[in-house]
Amino acid sequence: MLVPVLEKLFAQKLSIHQLGNPALRAIAQPIANVRDRQIQKLIDDMLVTLKESKGVGLAAPQVGQSLQLIIIASHPNDRYPHAPQMEPTAMINPQIIGHTQDTEKGWEGCLSVPMIRGLVPRYREIEVEYLDRQGDRQVIKLTDFVARIFQHEYDHLEGKVFLDRVENTLDLASEEEYKKLWQ
Repeated sequence: MLVPVLEKLFAQKLSIHQLGNPALRAIAQPIANVRDRQIQKLIDDMLVTLKESKGVGLAAPQVGQSLQLIIIASHPNDRYPHAPQMEPTAMINPQIIGHTQDTEKGWEGCLSVPMIRGLVPRYREIEVEYLDRQGDRQVIKLTDFVARIFQHEYDHLEGKVFLDRVENTLDLASEEEYKKLWQ
């Protein structure tokens, strides 16, 4: 049991691929063995990467792994000062199994698309199914900002970035101009 503890101690920040890298456009593959040590290490490394990058979500394709794994970790920060607080959650082989028809446009950014924000329409409430890092099936409802994070990260598993969902180029802004909107 000492090996998993040591692996967590040696979790490292991974490089985040930027827009234009083909890894961001690949369709992610399901994970067959959730308990595989390499998968567990990837989860730990992604948690470190997300924390050090001050993001609220991260998908495995963003760190060069074409696997169906996302981390959701909503918390208030400079990029999203009104985000709700939640514990970081690893979601393996996630699926949207239901959603309301009600959508809302909201500002999104991405660690893989730095310095750009866009207004993106998303479902306000979704029901998702996934495996947790122990391999147990979970079904939960997500709403508002956390639902937006999930849908954003889920898009990465399908080879999409938020820019693909922006309806009009007038709905884009630089990070600097976006900050002025909220001051």
